[in-house]
Amino acid sequence: MPRKEFFVTPGSGADERLDVFLAGNFPEFTRSQFQRFIDRGCVEVNGAFKKSSTKLRTGDRVAVDIEIPESAGIVPEDIPLKILFADDDVIVIDKPSGLVVHPGAGARRGTLVNALLHHFPEIKGLGGEERPGIVHRLDKETSGVMVIARSRRAYEELQRQFKSREVKKVYLALVWGRLPGTEGRFDWPIGRHVKHGQRMSIKTRKPRAAVTDYRILKESKLYSLLEVRPVTGRTHQIRVHLSAAGHPLVGDRRYGPGRSPKRMFPRLFLHAHRLSFCHPGTARPVAFVSPLPDDLAMILKSIEWNSSPSV
Repeated sequence: MPRKEFFVTPGSGADERLDVFLAGNFPEFTRSQFQRFIDRGCVEVNGAFKKSSTKLRTGDRVAVDIEIPESAGIVPEDIPLKILFADDDVIVIDKPSGLVVHPGAGARRGTLVNALLHHFPEIKGLGGEERPGIVHRLDKETSGVMVIARSRRAYEELQRQFKSREVKKVYLALVWGRLPGTEGRFDWPIGRHVKHGQRMSIKTRKPRAAVTDYRILKESKLYSLLEVRPVTGRTHQIRVHLSAAGHPLVGDRRYGPGRSPKRMFPRLFLHAHRLSFCHPGTARPVAFVSPLPDDLAMILKSIEWNSSPSV
């Protein structure tokens, strides 16, 4: 079968082990199987053979030469998408909570990529087969604005902008407790948890720089509504930083203390509100906004604020 290549992006593979990255792209194989494939020389990173433990970096090219079952292909699906903007270079969508961005272990169907391949089949071949056009991603429970590359030049240019931190992201987040002052910065490196490899943490043996700025919008007795601006783009960065600060996101059942009743907070209160970048075709700055979805807006209305929320 033809050789398959993947490009590592800030939100898709960066800082992951090589074997973990590959197992995520090919859920029909286990991580230990990929370790054997790597040992046999079936995998290259930037044209060279590497160890399973190699940490990938943004821009790395991973080439895989193994036999993949025919059923491994992504099936286009007619899943409705809320499209904020689309031209020959980019697609900007408002992702709902609950939609997984790309196929992976346990999620071969019903993902954003399945939907994109139905509505925009021309993106096939832009990057890895499992993640065509994807230059960044949002967690399953996180809603909000995302940009997808629709052309080769857009894919390469958006990757460059994310890598050089030129893309500006603004999130709305509801957290437990009240933070000091009116704004601040978390400058705590993060990496894989020393004991729980599926989680990220500031307690790690291999820390990577991670910076998150925030501004307090409103406060109540129990909660704070924040505008959050991640400077870097580490996996689960906002969730990890807020949890480490003692103010986890409401509804975060992975990094929170388990005090978010599901009946009150059925999902993570984190919304990608605004995304700004330089358009790869026109070279002009553009910005797109996703209003706070109804489920999160209702939560804010139910809280007795010191003053009315500004969103």
